Amino acid sequence: MGNSWFLGILFPVFLCLYFFGGFVNGLGVNWGTMSTHKLPPKTVVQMLKDNGIKKVKLFDADSNTMSALAGSDLEVMVAIPNDQLLAMNSYDRAKEWVRRNVTRYNFNGGVNIKYVAVGNEPFLTSYNGSFINITFPALQNIQNALNDAGVGDSIKATVPLNADVYNSPDSNPVPSAGQFRTDISGIMTQIADFLSKNSAPFTVNIYPFLSLYGNDDFPFNYAFFDGGNPIVDNGIQYTNVFDANFDTLASALKAVGHGDMPIIVGEVGWPTDGDKNANLANAQRFYNGLLPRLAANTGTPLRPGYIEVYLFGLIDEDAKSIAPGNFERHWGIYRYDGQPKFPLDLSGQNQNRFLIGAQNVEYLPQKWCMFNPNAKDLSKLADNINYACTFSDCTSLEYGSSCNNLDANGNASYAFNMYYQVQSQNDMACNFQGLGTVTTQNLSQGTCNFIIQIASSSSLGPSLVGIAFLTVLTFLLP
Repeated sequence: MGNSWFLGILFPVFLCLYFFGGFVNGLGVNWGTMSTHKLPPKTVVQMLKDNGIKKVKLFDADSNTMSALAGSDLEVMVAIPNDQLLAMNSYDRAKEWVRRNVTRYNFNGGVNIKYVAVGNEPFLTSYNGSFINITFPALQNIQNALNDAGVGDSIKATVPLNADVYNSPDSNPVPSAGQFRTDISGIMTQIADFLSKNSAPFTVNIYPFLSLYGNDDFPFNYAFFDGGNPIVDNGIQYTNVFDANFDTLASALKAVGHGDMPIIVGEVGWPTDGDKNANLANAQRFYNGLLPRLAANTGTPLRPGYIEVYLFGLIDEDAKSIAPGNFERHWGIYRYDGQPKFPLDLSGQNQNRFLIGAQNVEYLPQKWCMFNPNAKDLSKLADNINYACTFSDCTSLEYGSSCNNLDANGNASYAFNMYYQVQSQNDMACNFQGLGTVTTQNLSQGTCNFIIQIASSSSLGPSLVGIAFLTVLTFLLP
């Protein structure tokens, strides 16, 4: 037998190193949890490890998530939601937050926290200035609390900001003319100064998809990495919007005296449903362009080299707000159940294959809710469909989406089933005033998937509120 036993151990290790060996050294993922039925945190952590993902960015510091991350050695960015920023303007509250959510996990075998995200895109223009005056004091207090706790050298506070905090003037719309938005230029300069003082990075979320969304005049190929007509800026050719956007920020930072400040891309990705440009093919095209560039440390014209990047996102979230657009619930490289959507190579070598999915996922029984073909009174059908979609996720029915080609009965069945699954297949959730009926026949067709929800301890379960609404609806709509 010789050394065959050794080779038997070494070969799988070699494969893991080859396929998931971190060629994209700065690659992390965003793990959002705005879902009606959540995968167990330990399942998600194992999925990250199985795929060689080393870094994860959170949107809170949920104790169940943190407990699952303990001992994993994954680098973690924990977060303070926007609705807690005002509380963090109190230094005592900030110290308590750091104690409960950072230093509590700072032990051998604990959580490897590297960053604290203070807010999430708090300066979005759509927030109408709600967080402008409270974000910087919160950032100061959190970093000072980290410093006072003795962990400030290794854990840095940062503010993930949307790319709308900077721009180039209309008179000179090129990256080298980048500047911070005029209404927040003073506060952005203060934030940059403070980050620099504490050797902390600037964090920005860049979404080439949003350049296309609602803008049919935007050059389609420029959103990707393989064929955009270049924009020339002082002899530099920009062939894609990601590079142009990133370097606009680099120029804005340089303009306020921080040309060398490290920049983290806190979110970047492509949705797979909910819009005519949100589909599997475009998502794969985008990642096939992005990941090899990261693996090669190509960087951008003004910032060549390594960039730390967090993909957005890991798993679809069916309870996210769709105010920005129906695509918001479809950013994941995994479906709601932790199964991969399309072949992808996280090493950036373009050896695409399906990622390793969540293991041992438990599903609800193989039952669907459909439109009852024997229903006589259809006068309330529209009201019931609207109700079902109000309390579930019907974004795949929208124009250009994966279920857009269903007929009228199919639309009703899809809406009814989504509500039925959200309610964990509660019998009362497939009544719809006699318009719904349960079937064991899978109704999926073409690109349209009629889902079976996962069974999980964190499921929304049979919602008493939802059932109450259904009862009220029955009385109101006789």
